[in-house]
Amino acid sequence: MLFIVVAFLGGALTILSPCILPVLPLVFSRSDQPFVRSGLPLLVGMALTFSAVASLAAIGGGWAAQANQYGRWIAIALFGVFGLTLLLPTFAERLMHPLVTAGSRLTDFAQEKGGSPRIISSVLTGVATGLLWAPCAGPILGLVLTGAALHGASAGTTFLLFSYAAGAATSLAIALIIGGRVFAAMKRSLGVGEWIRRAIGVAILGSVAAIATGIDTSVLTRLSNSATGGFEEKLVERISSRSSSATKAGGADGVAYKPSTTTGSANTSPAGFITRVSVSTADAPLPVEGRLPALSGAVEWINSPPLTADELRGKVVLIDVWTYSCINCLRTLPYLKAWSKKYHDKGLVVIGVHAPEFAFERDIGDVKRATRDLGVDYPVAVDNNYAIWRALGNQYWPAFYIADAQGRIRHHRFGEGDYGRSEQVIQQLLSESGQTKVTAAPEMVTGSGAQMASDNKNVRSAETYIGYGESEGFVSPEGTLEDKVRTYTAPVHMQLNNWSLAGDWNVGTEQATLTGASGKIQYRFHARDVHLVLGTSQGAKPVRFRVSIDGAPPGAAHGADIAADGSGIVNGQRLYQLVRQPGEIRDRTVTIEFLDPGVNAYAFTFG
Repeated sequence: MLFIVVAFLGGALTILSPCILPVLPLVFSRSDQPFVRSGLPLLVGMALTFSAVASLAAIGGGWAAQANQYGRWIAIALFGVFGLTLLLPTFAERLMHPLVTAGSRLTDFAQEKGGSPRIISSVLTGVATGLLWAPCAGPILGLVLTGAALHGASAGTTFLLFSYAAGAATSLAIALIIGGRVFAAMKRSLGVGEWIRRAIGVAILGSVAAIATGIDTSVLTRLSNSATGGFEEKLVERISSRSSSATKAGGADGVAYKPSTTTGSANTSPAGFITRVSVSTADAPLPVEGRLPALSGAVEWINSPPLTADELRGKVVLIDVWTYSCINCLRTLPYLKAWSKKYHDKGLVVIGVHAPEFAFERDIGDVKRATRDLGVDYPVAVDNNYAIWRALGNQYWPAFYIADAQGRIRHHRFGEGDYGRSEQVIQQLLSESGQTKVTAAPEMVTGSGAQMASDNKNVRSAETYIGYGESEGFVSPEGTLEDKVRTYTAPVHMQLNNWSLAGDWNVGTEQATLTGASGKIQYRFHARDVHLVLGTSQGAKPVRFRVSIDGAPPGAAHGADIAADGSGIVNGQRLYQLVRQPGEIRDRTVTIEFLDPGVNAYAFTFG
């Protein structure tokens, strides 16, 4: 909503730019004529010009979303070009020269047709006005179009362009109705408008740098989300923080939550979610909850060529929305792998939709490596722009959506658990498709390492983010200094679910980065398992670390990623299992001491 208002104001404020001066005489030439028959058709003509651009954005704006990570970089480069057009008016005029030329020719044509009906002439003049306005409007429209390319074309993109057109038309309407008084005021405001324009250009170039370095994805992620998508999604996701989530990953429900910012497909409820209908009895009629969305928004496919909903007709399809550092997602993988192997020959296709939570999870090379290391051999759609996520109206990691052979979604499941019911649905839909001998006992799967099921009855610690964007329970006495290096110390005593830093750290929105030669993180927890999402700064070497529990080496309580003496190495961006306790579970303090600089710490999870 906020970006729509910004688009409207952007259209209205273009009238304050010096490059509007050549257009104003054309507009004021209609001020002494009836508004309905002259001024209004002019505005309609201008709106039609913008409508054509909006349609172009809706049809072709998703090119980068379907290209790959290189297409995204091309879109970012274009974004930088449009930022420069705001900062450098001369550059903008050269870039938009073809449109200005076309507008001039159309103006001449409209004037030559002076004997034609006034309404038609006014419409043509309005179209010409829209083209002549290109040096002012072009950069803003370019930003919206590039945002569409990064975020994926949608009805929302078209509406943003219509909002821009409405703002521009409103400015013209005021100019026509009030006339010379507005013209005089505008001339006095041109200098201020130019400075505003340049300030926006600087902000845009700063945003380009943020996107290119991944700073913008402190949400997408969560966009959302963050992806990265267009500016609309980034802005909305920063406002609707992840702190509003109902259930965090690692909680009793085994689900991570991401606020939805985009409505789903035509088969969803007004809120944008697939209509939820609970069905608890085996073989009961399954409701139709929606349609299997197009999968064309994936930026890349792993283990498979690109798949489409049409190609999957006749198959039962299980969509698993996941991300490779999410502990809840990891614990569902043993079941997904088992179902894919067991029912593949019967017509089941399991598809993992990898939607990143953290910025580093957007790297396709890392996603491929994680997929291989985790033993995922079924198709994986890399959904870096959340196109499939939005089409499903999804909000959770992990999430199952099971579609029948006709492409209708018949069942969903958010989070871990209830695997027996999900397998019953698979069997039922395979039977409906004509398969025989699909009824069998549910798979009894036991995962290992981080993929082992959580000991929920003993989990009293929830997912905890290290970055200040959602940090809770931080008790270092110095307090958080955002985006700057500070020397932190650990308190002598900590309550359950309190945590602290020690050493020189730079705490950002999404993670904390160790800048000193060594440093520590401590957490007072109650759970069988402790995991920490870790990575290294760009160009940094692997980071050595040592884990202790209540001041002693973990011994038999060591996790899969450390030795009994507590030693381990951060050699990639992923989730590390630090603790797996045998025997009695009680409140304990885990200390992670990093022996080298450059480590990034993102989030604790428990099991």
